[in-house]
Amino acid sequence: MDGKPEDGVIVGDLTCLVPATGAHLELLARWFADPPFVRNWGGRPLTREEVAAKYTGRRRPDVESFLVLARAVPVGYAQYVPDGPGQGGVDMVLLPQAQGIGLGPDAARALVRHLHKVLGWQRVTVDPEASNAHAIRAWTKAGFREVGRRGSQLIMEWRLNPEITNEWLQG
Repeated sequence: MDGKPEDGVIVGDLTCLVPATGAHLELLARWFADPPFVRNWGGRPLTREEVAAKYTGRRRPDVESFLVLARAVPVGYAQYVPDGPGQGGVDMVLLPQAQGIGLGPDAARALVRHLHKVLGWQRVTVDPEASNAHAIRAWTKAGFREVGRRGSQLIMEWRLNPEITNEWLQG
């Protein structure tokens, strides 16, 4: 898969990321109101109004929001935020039942491939809770490595390294 979006869709091997819109508000509001879903995403359920303002594409182009799909079934949310030339941050949260089966690393690789090949990013960071072993494992499988800590968060990064051939990046 080449990671280039068609109609804004970013395609991985197991997942695809589709731009989140107002049409997804009911689903996203239900997810972000669920304590297990937000346990490692701020830790508190969000109101419908907060979800509408933050996660349905209203903050474009500052924040790009996506639904993560596996076989056309919504399984999570992802976003990226540019932070200077050639770099930025990514956040992702999957439904508990979608964790531990390879969907997170696949979606992360597809998103990084898009950010690198289409937007020219050379560095991508994530900041999972240090206690979130599932997320840390998933980000590590997607090619991220630990570079520091900020409070309760682990700072991880993916950097383009021309000396290392990433087959999934070459797509």
